Amino acid sequence: MPTHPAPSPETLPAKPAPLLARGRAPLQLAPGVEFARGRVHELCGPARRTLALLLAGRTEGAVLWIAPEAAARALNPWGMAGLCAPERLILAAARPDREALWCLEEALHSGAVAMAVAELATPPGLTPMRRLQLAAEASGRAPIGLILTPEAGGAPGAESRWHLAAAHAEGQNRWHLERRRARMAPPAAWLLESGPGAALLATRQVAPQG
Repeated sequence: MPTHPAPSPETLPAKPAPLLARGRAPLQLAPGVEFARGRVHELCGPARRTLALLLAGRTEGAVLWIAPEAAARALNPWGMAGLCAPERLILAAARPDREALWCLEEALHSGAVAMAVAELATPPGLTPMRRLQLAAEASGRAPIGLILTPEAGGAPGAESRWHLAAAHAEGQNRWHLERRRARMAPPAAWLLESGPGAALLATRQVAPQG
């Protein structure tokens, strides 16, 4: 997976034929775990990259992953293979956060990818979040934007906020997923389980922690 510097607007690919987003039906990870297309969602928690890769694996076409160079190079193709095909990822090195946000905004506005992900050092403010939401809506392709923020997150204006943390048991990969905020749904939590090769096998709803 090559790492590239953040592109300028002139180097972004042209809009493809409208086959990436499959309309505006939400992207479903599991029953009740849905992500509106054409919107930007916030992922936080220690396993936020795992959640982003699980979602990327449910899309079709290229996925743009924007991160500081060290973080982009830390993505392990072998580790992600069961979640999302590594060859689908386009890695863009961008820092500081304002550069990553600009790159995410341009990618969403272009509609050239089904999903664009940005790893950020801190949650962005309301103004940049509004710009991101407008870019995702304006593309006409309904791409999904994901911002990955540390700890508990807290970006205002996100369509939804999700927290993922490992809850592994002996011989079983498991994660505790929480929907902590959403415009159209109440807080909820699920236990995600996967089998050999990291394929998601089952989910069940549980009580939110805390």
